Amino acid sequence: MDQQAIIYALDLLGTVAFAASGALAGVRRGMDLLGVIVLGIVTATGGGVIRDVLLNDTPPFCFKNELYLYLAVAASVIVFMTPTSFERMNRAMLLLDALGLGTFLVIGTSKALHFNLGLMGAIIMGVMTATCGGLVRDTLSNEIPLILQREIYASACVVGGALFYFLHHTAVPTPVNLTVSAVTVIAIRVTAIVKGWQLPRGQAF
Repeated sequence: MDQQAIIYALDLLGTVAFAASGALAGVRRGMDLLGVIVLGIVTATGGGVIRDVLLNDTPPFCFKNELYLYLAVAASVIVFMTPTSFERMNRAMLLLDALGLGTFLVIGTSKALHFNLGLMGAIIMGVMTATCGGLVRDTLSNEIPLILQREIYASACVVGGALFYFLHHTAVPTPVNLTVSAVTVIAIRVTAIVKGWQLPRGQAF
């Protein structure tokens, strides 16, 4: 299996993981089946859709390849039907979420560089691809977005996006860059989960 096929497989796995997390948030908020599916879809595809619209690459990726939508719907329905099973798999879900985070980050950053964006633009598009679905999920479920809290989440993506950008401008082969940058994000996120790392919180006056 070549590098692109591996990235695509991880992308689909990340889509399922993100959709499941979105659907679980919907179940926790007492939403009906449609609400759970909507939350699952926006979590799995929202970041990529916003990225593609901003890059004027339309229709967005999930409408060019509807497998992403089918997987998101299927994952959401399964979570709706067996929510307690997923609640018990909380640690596994966090690890799958970290895998999706790293994969989405390198896909978004790589696409931004394909459109000749600079350092900040590439990092923003990468972070957006990886986190904006969760941002929409949390907003729709009336929660403070995870990326605005103390969790080391978006900050891990910033590190991975910057690393991808700088390695892109060296002699490092693209497949190696994709792997190293994605693994860096995953490692930071997983370590933060295990060690309980958090960013400093601002003090209210």
